[in-house]
Formats: sequence, C-alpha cells, structure tokens
Amino acid sequence: MTLKTISVLQIGSVPSSTQETLEKILSYEAEIKRSGADIVVMPEAILGGYPKGESFGTQLGFRLESGREIYQKYYDAAIDLSGPEVKTLSEMSKRLNANLVLGVIERAGATLYCTAIFIDPSGGLTHKHRKLMPTGSERLIWGQGDGSTLPVIETNAGRTGATICWENYMPLLRTALYAKGIEIWCAPTVDARPVWQSTMQHIALEGRCFVASACQYQPSPNELDQKVDNWGADDALISGGSVIIGPLGDVLAGPLLDKEGLISAEINMDDLAKARYDLDVIGHYARPDIFELRVNETPRQSVTTFVEEAD
Repeated sequence: MTLKTISVLQIGSVPSSTQETLEKILSYEAEIKRSGADIVVMPEAILGGYPKGESFGTQLGFRLESGREIYQKYYDAAIDLSGPEVKTLSEMSKRLNANLVLGVIERAGATLYCTAIFIDPSGGLTHKHRKLMPTGSERLIWGQGDGSTLPVIETNAGRTGATICWENYMPLLRTALYAKGIEIWCAPTVDARPVWQSTMQHIALEGRCFVASACQYQPSPNELDQKVDNWGADDALISGGSVIIGPLGDVLAGPLLDKEGLISAEINMDDLAKARYDLDVIGHYARPDIFELRVNETPRQSVTTFVEEAD
C-alpha cells in the first residue's frame, strides 16, 4: 500500500496585483503543511489573472485604443518564469516538501501564454505546459502552445501531468497523456459550471487515474457590495468547484463551492492497477491494429538561426 496526499487550493486572483495574489497563496502555507500534501494543485491563471468578461476593446475588424490600455495592464500583471514569483513559490515548495502545479500567465517576449508550471521541492521549476488551444476570445490575448510542453513527470505523489480548462475536452490530448503513464491528472481551470464535475469524473474513469481539478473562486462586485477592479466586467463571478476524484470516478474531496479554501484527499496508489484491471485505454483495451495516434513534440519556432559552414 502506497499512500499519498493530494491537496487543491481554491482561491482567486487579485486583478492587476500579482504580488497580492502571491501573498494569498503563501497565507495558506501552514494549512497545506497540516494537510501533509505531497502535491498541491492551484487554478488556471492564478498568477496573472483570468480577465473574465473583458473584451479588450475588440470587435470584428477593429480594436479600440482603450483595449490596448487594458491589455498593457494585463501584460504587466503576467510573470516571467525566471522571475521572483517562481523563486518564491520554489522556496515554498521546498519548505513544504511538496510539488506544486499551478496556472500562470507566462510572459514570453510580447506574447502571453496560459501556462501550467511544475515546481519540485528540490529542483524548483522543472517543467511547463502551455495551453494548446485557447478557447473562444482567449485567442485575442494568449498564444498557442506546441507539443514540446506536454510533460508527464515524476513527483512526490506519482507521475503527474496537467491540462488547462477546456483542453480537457480534447480526446487526442487526453490519449497522449494516458500513453505517458499519467497517474495524477491536474486540471487547473476557471470553469465553474456544474457539468465540469462530470468531465472530471469522465477523465478519471476513462484514464483510470486520480484527477485534481483546481478552479478559481471570484466573488462578483454585487456579492461584495462594493466596486472592485475586475478587468472591467460587470459580473466576474467564478463560483469554484475544485474537486479530487479517484480512478473509478468516485469523488474523494469537494466539490468546494462559493468560497476559497483547501481540500485534500489521501490516495492509495495501488488503486491504479486495480482500476486498470478491466480498462486500460492505451493497453489491453486499445486496438492499435485499427487506431493510431501520432504526437509531434518538436518545438515550433517562427525563426531558426543558423550559420552555414564555408567549404
């Protein structure tokens, strides 16, 4: 019997103040320590923010100057992966002796990416996953990731990977991660719809893996009875729904709704083999004679510089 503990931290970003959001994460350190977590999962875009309801001044065929100003504000709230925020979280990971998986808005040159980062207690930031397909108008503000950032890595809790929000609806992406032997499926999100719970249960049952979904919680200005800076939207409510699910689809913790907080579950890694006894979608339940998936993990760059050797 191999027992591990998964924790999920449900909080919301402080719009335009990445430092305040970071301080909010740090304020949960003692509670995380008491949970005995081997791995902690946090929501999509928790550092940098998810500007729900913001149009960035764009309509088909034109962009307003006011939208450029809003984008500049959002760009400034994003983080560099070599910056102080990641260093601070790496120190927290080391103190907790727990891996961290969390969503950030990554600044890379003039482009922003919605990214999940993996922080190891001994190695700091070791891997990242950039969201492959931003959804809807997210494509206005985020670039697309490529196949080079699809890691499934060894952590204190087991083999861990991450898919961000609606990437979880991409069946070929799911299959690629199943093939890498994923055991802990992390799903940072801002999707607070009730149907999201069904999606998480489906993935746990399909992949026969543990699923940890971390959703932001954002109260609306009306709930707070005051005007708050929420990227200009009238109602930015994200009600949460963070949940931990076992490999047979059973809910182990959560869903946590309408508040911030930490949920945790002790898991038995032996349950993975038991669950896959009758369904292993990339093993005995696959039909490679009929179906084949090819995954391109080559980094895609717009410019490649080389010097041709003289004869």
